[in-house]
Amino acid sequence: MPPEVSIIVPARNEEACLGRCLDSLTRQKEVVFEVLVVNDGSTDGTRAIALSFPRVRVVDAPPPPSDWNGKSNALAAGAREAEGEWLLFTDADTVHRPGSLASSLREAKQNGAALVSYSPEQEVHGFWEKAVMPVIFAELASTYEASEVSNPASEVAAANGQYLLIAREAYEAVGGFAAVGGSLLEDVALARAVKQSGRKLYFRFGGDRVGTRMYRSFAQMREGWTKNLALLFPAARKLAILRAAEFLLIAGGAVFTAATLLQRTMALGILAGVVTAGLYSWFLRRVLRAHFSWDSNLLAIFGLPLFAYLLTRSRLSYKKGTVMWKGRGYRAGSSSNNTRVPAVPPQDCRRDAGANPGRSWSI
Repeated sequence: MPPEVSIIVPARNEEACLGRCLDSLTRQKEVVFEVLVVNDGSTDGTRAIALSFPRVRVVDAPPPPSDWNGKSNALAAGAREAEGEWLLFTDADTVHRPGSLASSLREAKQNGAALVSYSPEQEVHGFWEKAVMPVIFAELASTYEASEVSNPASEVAAANGQYLLIAREAYEAVGGFAAVGGSLLEDVALARAVKQSGRKLYFRFGGDRVGTRMYRSFAQMREGWTKNLALLFPAARKLAILRAAEFLLIAGGAVFTAATLLQRTMALGILAGVVTAGLYSWFLRRVLRAHFSWDSNLLAIFGLPLFAYLLTRSRLSYKKGTVMWKGRGYRAGSSSNNTRVPAVPPQDCRRDAGANPGRSWSI
């Protein structure tokens, strides 16, 4: 019996993540499915881990064309080998809840959606992860409103490559990842193509379906968001200034309030406190939309300057014309025209383990 769903997992040096992911996928029930791991030039134990699962088929990705990004090449290679009428593209750092595959397929059919994508629950560790990740995902939730993405009348399109379920008919009709191979935001580019074709998207926070730990070091988090932020937020310079100013106003307001109250300038201190509390409340309401734990929400105020730094770094990297990701360099002129440059030795999800800890949007 042919599978109803083909699950495709691109993997480049993911030995620290892949086993947990595949264990959660191979335990899915109620749906006939196959699992394909696309080994994307790994130099660690990724391939051996995939082969250790009897229900998993390993596909070796060919070298990416010069004008493709590596992940799109791996995803396209997996799709070519897949046999299902639905394709689930998911990352090696995800963990899938029991029964999530069947539930997601039902949700797609009930909503008449050709493409369903979830923003996973984010697992975060360490001060900087907990501080900056809620800020980034709050901005994503504001910029890419789930209701607008799911509304056929809206032009807003988005998807999170950590969980992207698409009907094969829709995938082939828009040209699949081959049509967006040059984009470093291949998931968003594919979603945009599907929506522009007149087919329906369905997007939401999917913590009940899938979780992920995106990054395992500060250096890895910095590299990942450097690749993505300037593409996700085209007005990166303006947004960086706004968020840095927001931090200065809230932090400065808190210090000024405390100082005036200590000096017994009560009226001024109370006024400053009310204004500062109002600014912080507005910030906190925004952050709560990102679905993080209470301690992350409290630390998020310290993520504002780091977010401004990462935005600026991403913008400058694109301005200089080269972006690094997973050991490959890309000439980054625009989100739709990114050319690969000679690679550096590949890095895996354990890299920089001694660095400061740092942790959909792996869009």
